[in-house]
Amino acid sequence: MVLIPGGKTTVLVCCGLVVALAVLVAAQQPPPARGAASGVSVERGKYLVTVQDCNGCHTPFKNGEPDMTLMLSGHPQSVRVTSRPALPAGFSTAINDTNTAWAGPWGVSFTTNLTPDPETGIGRWNEKTFMNAIRLGKKLGVGRALLPPMPWKMYANLTDDDLRSVFAYLKTIPAIANRVPNPIPPAK
Repeated sequence: MVLIPGGKTTVLVCCGLVVALAVLVAAQQPPPARGAASGVSVERGKYLVTVQDCNGCHTPFKNGEPDMTLMLSGHPQSVRVTSRPALPAGFSTAINDTNTAWAGPWGVSFTTNLTPDPETGIGRWNEKTFMNAIRLGKKLGVGRALLPPMPWKMYANLTDDDLRSVFAYLKTIPAIANRVPNPIPPAK
């Protein structure tokens, strides 16, 4: 501590050192998580679906943009894909015009219908099924592996409340009947 005669000046210098030390310590701490929220809400789920760009894959594209009249309905059942396309040398992945069919060394994957349609979407899923699908990277939480480009390993790091919020939001969007085809395995 630096002592400067004058009573109040000593206190100011001392407070200044404490503030300087606090700034130094704060600079060494990781920043708080942005948008970290607790609790489950449809609004939070909508936010997470938006910032994670779920529409970028699960909503069919039309004229280079997601067609929001088909929001999160997955690969259109009317768009037939029968095999992995031949790719030029040096390329291992292809995406179809709707941005909902992806081809690579794994074969061809089709983005899932995430709407609450009970026959073709997630309408019959419960929260546990949804959370297990994301956490374990398995269809219905127990089936085949989720295929690229689904970044489930990153989404598995979401909090339980975040996943519950996403599921709660998905249950509120319009149900769209759209039966997505099964993946096509790689040619042997």
